[in-house]
Amino acid sequence: MRDGLREAGFGFKDIAQIVVTHIHPDHYGLTGRVKQLSGANLSVHRIEADLIHSRYVNLDGLLEDTARQLRCGGVPQNDLPQLRGASLWMKQFVTPAAPEIRLSGGEKLSSGSFEFEVLWTPGHSPGHICLYEPKKKLLFSGDHILPDITSHVGLHPQSGENPLGDFINSMRAIEKLEVNFVFPGHGAVFSGLKQRIGELLYHYRERKMAIIKSVSDELKTAYQIATEILWRPESGGVPFQELELWDKRLAVMETLAHLQLLMTEGKVEKVVEDDAVLYWAGG
Repeated sequence: MRDGLREAGFGFKDIAQIVVTHIHPDHYGLTGRVKQLSGANLSVHRIEADLIHSRYVNLDGLLEDTARQLRCGGVPQNDLPQLRGASLWMKQFVTPAAPEIRLSGGEKLSSGSFEFEVLWTPGHSPGHICLYEPKKKLLFSGDHILPDITSHVGLHPQSGENPLGDFINSMRAIEKLEVNFVFPGHGAVFSGLKQRIGELLYHYRERKMAIIKSVSDELKTAYQIATEILWRPESGGVPFQELELWDKRLAVMETLAHLQLLMTEGKVEKVVEDDAVLYWAGG
């Protein structure tokens, strides 16, 4: 980190403010260390700020809630302990830090000749934000819009009630902006924002249709549905059985997010049997 700044001609004391798009470890993990070395204030959306303690300091409740949700999603009992703790290895890379500034969306953040508008874009994370520079037509999109892969949008204890619905609404709001270049959280700078959003919306429509087809004649759990879907479409599709442990958990949670949206649209119904929830599109 220090070497990267030095190569760019900067030092930690040149950092005047830190703005985090969301608190996932690959975006938030080094924030505490940067704060210590720079003395800069940290800005985070208020929803994300409220999740820091339960995600990185006292995880017991979150782990219990995650296990309960995976169990209800139909994850086999033998696989449950591994999927429950599949993300714990990331904690070692995070130095938790509380923000001095809690954002809500709509604020203006200035840096030199740039004046960014804070856009609240829930979906990938409930308090995710993007930064938009209207005069220069630049968008710092975090994980909201990525050039080569689809962002993970899953239903889990910290996602909100309908994360995929939130995500699609956020994309449609971003689509209205005049943007020349997008600076994503992963991948290279790109143009053609509206085209990329169109591609993502098409992907989610296709995924919803595949799920409806899966449960059109038979009650199934989210886990069962996830095993029938090809994942990583940008790589040509990977069967569930070939995914790594962490990706299997993400796949189940993404399936749950799709099912939740389909239920709000009246296209899928659910039935609770013992500890499991089953879904059906035959109604």
